[in-house]
Amino acid sequence: MTEAAASERVEFVLPGVKCAGCIAKIENGLRPLSGVHRARVNFTTKRVAIDHAPELTPDALRRAIAEIGFDAQPIAAAAPAAEDRESKALLRALAVAGFGAMNVMLLSVSVWSGAAGATRDLFHWLSALVAMPTVAYAGQPFFKSAWSALRRRRTNMDVPISIGVILATALSLFETIEGGPHAYFDGAVALLFFLLVGRYLDSMMRDRARNGVTALMRETAPGGTVLLPDGTTMWKRAADLEPSMRLLVAAGERFAADGVVEEGLSTVDRSLVTGETMPEPIAPGEPALAGTLNLANPLTLRVTAAGDRTSIAEILRMMEAAGQSRSFYVRVADRAARFYAPAVHTLALCSFAGWMLAGAGWHQSLLVAVAVLIITCPCALGLAVPVSQVVAAGALMRKGILIKDGSALERLAEADRACFDKTGTVTIGKLVPDGPLTLSTPEKSLALALARASLHPLSRALATVLESEQVEAASLSNLREHPGLGLEAIADGTRVALGRPAWLGIDRVDARGPVVAFRGGQGSTRLLRFFDRMRPDAPEVFRRLKRMGLETIILSGDRREAVAPIAQEVGATALVELTPAGKVEAIQRIERGGHRVLMVGDGLNDGPALAAGHVSMAPASATDVGQSAADAVFLGDRLAPVAIAVAAARRTRMVVRQNFALAIGYNALAVPLAIAGLVTPMLAAIAMSSSSLLVLANSLRLRNCAR
Repeated sequence: MTEAAASERVEFVLPGVKCAGCIAKIENGLRPLSGVHRARVNFTTKRVAIDHAPELTPDALRRAIAEIGFDAQPIAAAAPAAEDRESKALLRALAVAGFGAMNVMLLSVSVWSGAAGATRDLFHWLSALVAMPTVAYAGQPFFKSAWSALRRRRTNMDVPISIGVILATALSLFETIEGGPHAYFDGAVALLFFLLVGRYLDSMMRDRARNGVTALMRETAPGGTVLLPDGTTMWKRAADLEPSMRLLVAAGERFAADGVVEEGLSTVDRSLVTGETMPEPIAPGEPALAGTLNLANPLTLRVTAAGDRTSIAEILRMMEAAGQSRSFYVRVADRAARFYAPAVHTLALCSFAGWMLAGAGWHQSLLVAVAVLIITCPCALGLAVPVSQVVAAGALMRKGILIKDGSALERLAEADRACFDKTGTVTIGKLVPDGPLTLSTPEKSLALALARASLHPLSRALATVLESEQVEAASLSNLREHPGLGLEAIADGTRVALGRPAWLGIDRVDARGPVVAFRGGQGSTRLLRFFDRMRPDAPEVFRRLKRMGLETIILSGDRREAVAPIAQEVGATALVELTPAGKVEAIQRIERGGHRVLMVGDGLNDGPALAAGHVSMAPASATDVGQSAADAVFLGDRLAPVAIAVAAARRTRMVVRQNFALAIGYNALAVPLAIAGLVTPMLAAIAMSSSSLLVLANSLRLRNCAR
């Protein structure tokens, strides 16, 4: 038996994952474990997926993760709002730190202005009364993380932060008790405030990432009615269905399993697979897929696949696999953070030892060490990415573009290929008449009466047009629907019909979109042509993307005849009649060529493709699955937001690089000064705050990046 065949997979939620250093520790810590074949952490969802030998139990894996220093929770036991609770806790801590920082700073102004003696001591004690509870509460995210690492004999970036804050607070309290001239409560509280700003912004951006798998599962039926051998029926959960069972599916009900139709004629919505909203006829002997919708008449289905073997389950697995393949994105700031803690500890310890050897007292040596710990705080480095992303996301939001994941801007800037779905993306996804309707007023009344009796998209589109013209529906009798063909009725003793052209005797139709035939009371048949209108700015957007260096490709599940005219008009390459797996394969083929794909789609069938792309966007008209799988959603009928988002992402990347240069330059200048004893902890806190404010100010230039 091969390793792959003997593998089982388990997933855990990891609420303690904070940065790339955490990811590396978990993955590197699990790989040497006997029986672990593969371990991969998804930073966005804070989950780890482990492929392991069957003899290795989930409990053993949880204990192994705990030994590494992280709490692992089963997926089922993890609270669905854990990420939301984390953001709210950070926001509360940030509010407390902000309130404390403002008050301590106000009190410090008096000391800086020359207050001395009893007045200075009073302000120091007042600062202590504000700062101590502020540090105790607002510092908990860092203190808990640091303690969790230290008790397992490990370190992380929260350890030096916690040491610096505690030492600065303790030294300030000592100075206050002794009546000394300096206290550094303002530095400790300001340090916490700016650290929490960066952590909250990062958490907020991560919370915008939604789980597309959950939305996809909402498209499945919870169960179905099974026809038993004795003729009775019983409702069973989808998980309890088995092959060879006979399933009764009513009109308007979703299929709970894959199968083959045994009895009945109807139409089904296969948009789950094809992405096209046009219903298709279904007859005995034809396959039906779980999650698709039975539109017209009851059907009897012989189950061929159920549970995790259905087509929708396969789409779900593709989404998870595609999302996992890009999960290990690592920001430069996080990579630097791996070396931050040991470097800062070493610098502070060496500074303390050096000054002690030079003959300075413990008080002066400790002040230098605290100054080094504070001045080397990674605030500016930590703010470099999330602040830029939030400012850019705000600018894009004002343009109707909603960025759900902070890393999406990074990946948008890297894209050099743009793949588009056709229906609902390049086009509006709404059928409109292709020219004026060639019907007289009485014929419009008959057509409206027939159209209102059907749920077919063409019928609904025709009814919408006629109702907008304030047409009154005629009276009909003997109304009958022929599944997959159309409707007929009697009006004033004459047969009238609305349906497929071939059903009404027209075998050949020349049209760029779907056509419905209408036969009125005069006996003549009229063809009513519809088309899915292209987004008005699509050609210009495709041209702009090409000017930006992105080659454009249309990936569609539709027929070549329907896609070719649109592809020609926008000047894009087209791949047609693609299944969800086909779209994923096309994207993977492009990326194997060394390119980064921006996928833009809207349908259920686009979910795996959106997850497989390096980055993805969806219109607000997209299905829940499309919106959930995408990294960004844009509003309105225009396609311009796609090009605007790419341009804004590239500007954001430029500003982020500038922020890194500012942060690194600050540390290169400030750290030697602190080691030389030329910077007090108070000046270190001011310098640290100034570097953070400089990064913030530079990031604010992105307020007008969405153009």
